[in-house]
Amino acid sequence: MEHLLKETTLLNYNTPEIQSLIHSRAWRDLGEKERIRAVYNFIRDEIKFGYNKADDIAAVDVLRDGYGQCNTKGTLFMALLRAVGVPCRIHGFFVDKIIQKGTLNGFYYKQSPREILHSWVEIHYNGRWLNLEGFILDMDYLGGLQAKFKGCKGSFCGYAVATPDLQSPPVDWNECDTYIQKDGIIADLGVFDSPDELFGRYRQNVGWFKGFMFRYVVRYSMNRAVGRIRGC
Repeated sequence: MEHLLKETTLLNYNTPEIQSLIHSRAWRDLGEKERIRAVYNFIRDEIKFGYNKADDIAAVDVLRDGYGQCNTKGTLFMALLRAVGVPCRIHGFFVDKIIQKGTLNGFYYKQSPREILHSWVEIHYNGRWLNLEGFILDMDYLGGLQAKFKGCKGSFCGYAVATPDLQSPPVDWNECDTYIQKDGIIADLGVFDSPDELFGRYRQNVGWFKGFMFRYVVRYSMNRAVGRIRGC
């Protein structure tokens, strides 16, 4: 498991900001279960859900932003896990773009690729691998979404969610798998040792112009939509 604890270009956990965070939270002093839960809850709720400029940004940059989506929050999550001694890897997928419906609408939704690059983090715990995806949405955002669609008692797809039960999705970690977008998966890309490897092989299927528009225009609109839901 030693190779699944290594620092990489994206998992840059020896940066002063990340080491200072770990020290201030005293995560290394906790038992393994509580250590994982504390890091998981930090990523889920204190790193807010939102869209960064790109998928392949380093962990410390996600921490500086203070927000992220599946791929970027996952990078910071992995960096923190490895820094506190928890072996982890990344599992890549494509999900259907309908997941983004609601945060992305109109012309920009129509122009977005059908397949969106997605990932979750897998940890080695008690001799088995657990899938952790439920950290993507902070509870303020998820609570706002549940309030907005309080009449929905079953499955839901949209607004960065694809789950069989909107009102009670499996997003709390208690030595278990967690999910929030799993039902939107349309292709399995396999398991990788690091996000560097995943993003070195797969990228969002957009040209330079759409990529430019996302980075400088579209993601700000999406983040405003996320903010409106969080305020519900």
